[in-house]
Amino acid sequence: MTAFEKLINYTTAHRVATHIFFWTCIYIMFTNKSVFAGNPMEIKSDMLEIALDEIFSILLAYFIAYRILPKLMVAKKYTSIWIEFFIGCYILCAAERLFVVHVYEPLVRTPPFEQEPVLEILTDLPKLFKSYFLHTFSLSIFFVFIKLIKDQYIIHKKALLLEKQKAETELKILKAQLNPHFLFNTLNNIYSLSLVNSPITSKSIAVLSEILDCILYRCSTTYVPISQEITLLDNYITLEKLRYDERLSVIFNHSLDQNGSIAPLILLSLVENAFKHGAGEDIGSAPTIQIDLKLLNNCFEFTVKNTINNIDSEAESGKIGLNNIIQQLDKIYPENYTFNVVKTEKDFTASLKINLANNLA
Repeated sequence: MTAFEKLINYTTAHRVATHIFFWTCIYIMFTNKSVFAGNPMEIKSDMLEIALDEIFSILLAYFIAYRILPKLMVAKKYTSIWIEFFIGCYILCAAERLFVVHVYEPLVRTPPFEQEPVLEILTDLPKLFKSYFLHTFSLSIFFVFIKLIKDQYIIHKKALLLEKQKAETELKILKAQLNPHFLFNTLNNIYSLSLVNSPITSKSIAVLSEILDCILYRCSTTYVPISQEITLLDNYITLEKLRYDERLSVIFNHSLDQNGSIAPLILLSLVENAFKHGAGEDIGSAPTIQIDLKLLNNCFEFTVKNTINNIDSEAESGKIGLNNIIQQLDKIYPENYTFNVVKTEKDFTASLKINLANNLA
């Protein structure tokens, strides 16, 4: 958190104390010259006059900041607001002039002296504008300007927070789109294994449990270790192989020069897509899925290639899954990744490259 953010947070939490401190500093700044110049009577008179000016400046500042500006922000018709502004300014300036003539001057001047009648004070608009409005407005506008800066900063921070929360929610939704058919088919396969007392039944249950534990509990953060994703892919491949005989060939190569971090479940989505549209659509032939994963000097490369029998069917049914992947990449790695797909009559290849250097802590 920067010093400016700490200051904003403190002034928001201690609003009254901050306002008192601000206006006290303004008063000290204007009385500074009077303290070191003139005789004691003049100093007292000047300090009282400055205090009087500041009181009405405070009233005008709060009138503008908390009454006029909020209305200007939301109003469609401004005529009534400007009328209210000028009437309010006139009342404050006239009140200050009345206070000066009938309260302040009797305290600091030696009688006898003439005083302006109330009617003359209320109708002398040029004097009220030149001697009171300009001075009072110039002092109050400084407070209004500071408040506007603070309010805009808070609005900007709230907008960023809402955008972040929205992005996190969207990512959670995207991550939750693991194909439910995988779970359904896996449970059916395990059930079939249990009926014949297969020795791999317990192992299959353990692998499925580990996959669910990873997806539900260990993939809640923005980034996870690549080694964790490799283990997840190994477990996924193990369970998917239960559905096929020896016809299915799965090759998974991985090489890491370090254990970096990556967004979770994106790789699983690509592999799931390969099984669904490669092995899942195979009829009678020998389907092959080849997976290559490499991390070198923070450059991550992931390629999945699967054979297909019906390219048109694959292109249409796989579109949603690929769009899901692209949406996640756009949110997490904007301008730091490339994702390409190549389709031929015999196979489908998805290639992903990510520059992980910008995501280092």
